[in-house]
Amino acid sequence: MTITVTRGGRRSAGGCSRPARRSAPAVAEPAREAPLAPVEALGALGDPTPHWPGRHVTVGGTRLHVRETPHRGNTGAGGTVVYVHGLGGSSTNWTDLAAALSSRWHGLAVDLPGFGRTEPLPTRDYSLRAHADTVTAFLRSLDGPVHLVGNSLGGAVALSVTADHPDLVRTLTLVSPAVPDLRPAPARLGDGKMALAAIPLLGARTRRELAAEDAGTRLRRTMRLCYADPGCVSEAAFAQAAAEAAERLDLPWVAEAMQRSFGGLVGTWFARGAGSLWATAARVACPTLVVWGERDRLISVRKGRRTVATVPRARLLRLPDVGHVAQMETPELVARAVLGMDDAVTAGHWDTDSGTPLPEVCETVRG
Repeated sequence: MTITVTRGGRRSAGGCSRPARRSAPAVAEPAREAPLAPVEALGALGDPTPHWPGRHVTVGGTRLHVRETPHRGNTGAGGTVVYVHGLGGSSTNWTDLAAALSSRWHGLAVDLPGFGRTEPLPTRDYSLRAHADTVTAFLRSLDGPVHLVGNSLGGAVALSVTADHPDLVRTLTLVSPAVPDLRPAPARLGDGKMALAAIPLLGARTRRELAAEDAGTRLRRTMRLCYADPGCVSEAAFAQAAAEAAERLDLPWVAEAMQRSFGGLVGTWFARGAGSLWATAARVACPTLVVWGERDRLISVRKGRRTVATVPRARLLRLPDVGHVAQMETPELVARAVLGMDDAVTAGHWDTDSGTPLPEVCETVRG
């Protein structure tokens, strides 16, 4: 099932304030209950929400940096949600969503090897399998199955972990997961400068110019690529993000981790048979929420339909006017969907067609 919702005018940190829009239902068929919890179920956000404190833990021989969000509500005590960031991201990508979900769960956001404050593996292995093994080792160090959330590369990692280790994951949420998308799409390279830098030999000078840019300039370039509307981020929130980016700018492994993780990911896109990500997705057995921004420039929203058609117990939430990082652009709505999934699973109707759509639903079509 696909549920397309519009966003209301409520402003959240990292999100945009726009008037809600309505459209007629695309089909006249009955709709399953929309997986959206009420706004009142969410934890409070700031503008900006301060980055959550972190610590290093050693799992499977890896010294992993993890940011921790305490459970701050009256329900859900004992549950844990684990967040896995995307390519070039870090644990801070989950700051707002972790705050919103802290009303129900304790949160742990990891920095994958080579990203954030986690150093690369001694083997310098940045393959999807290596990242998945790191996350698996971390989950095994925790008490019981978790709610696993991944974005982009982290979504592909989360798919692999959940398919291979179903005992470790209670529910799965994928935000624009990096499933195979081999279409030629110049928009993925951002502005003309990024496109030129990608050309061997001819782009050498441009690559040097990009490498010399300060953290704020790089961040704005990345936001133009990942956000539908970078202007929705407040100056205070941008300043906090830029300070964190500057902290990582001079780490010697940043470029290596980015390039090799990208290469490892794209390599999986060409895999066939049992080794493909689609075959992996088909083995995911737990309730799965797939969230996709309709203005995602990096992985086409069209892949959302194939994802929910492949994952046996998945539902798709499409978000108009949202890009590749919905958890940062509209954290409250993503949080409502995650909590709504948990409520539906608990009530026993996640896999049924009963229920009534919430008012925010403007279109429901068969996925």
